[in-house]
Amino acid sequence: MRISLGSDHRGVQIKARLIQSLTANSYEILDEGTFNDSSVDYPDFAEVVAKRVSDGQADRGILICGTGIGMAITANKFAGVRAAPCYDEVMVEMSRRHNDVNVLCLPGDLIGERSIDDLVLRWLQTEFDGGRHAERIAKIEKIEKENVHGPNCHSDNRVTGHTAAADSQAS
Repeated sequence: MRISLGSDHRGVQIKARLIQSLTANSYEILDEGTFNDSSVDYPDFAEVVAKRVSDGQADRGILICGTGIGMAITANKFAGVRAAPCYDEVMVEMSRRHNDVNVLCLPGDLIGERSIDDLVLRWLQTEFDGGRHAERIAKIEKIEKENVHGPNCHSDNRVTGHTAAADSQAS
């Protein structure tokens, strides 16, 4: 399995440890950076990992920042990416079994003493349950197509906070 792995400065040490652990477990790793603890912007690294998963260049992605939340928000902007911040064994397992999450977002600041290696291996080894969950994933994919890539897409307005209705009221 090919895994694209990225972090910001708050996850760089965990990323280095995961590379060793995953390589030892025969996973192919694409190290997308960052490579030191100098402050960087997490969306830059989430974008690289999410693109690889979205384009099929990687089977899964792992992202690490302070909370995992910003990485998940960014990664979920890409077609076919289902990213979730997970903090414990139950979350990593259920994210795979029920949601077929393909990008795991880890909280570099919140894991504490728990073994990050065990969490990640559990996530990688857990299969998607399919069945009723596959039907729900299909609904998510339909929503994604209609709203992110379809005629209802208003992404420019979301970024600026402007809408056509607000602009007409201001006139």
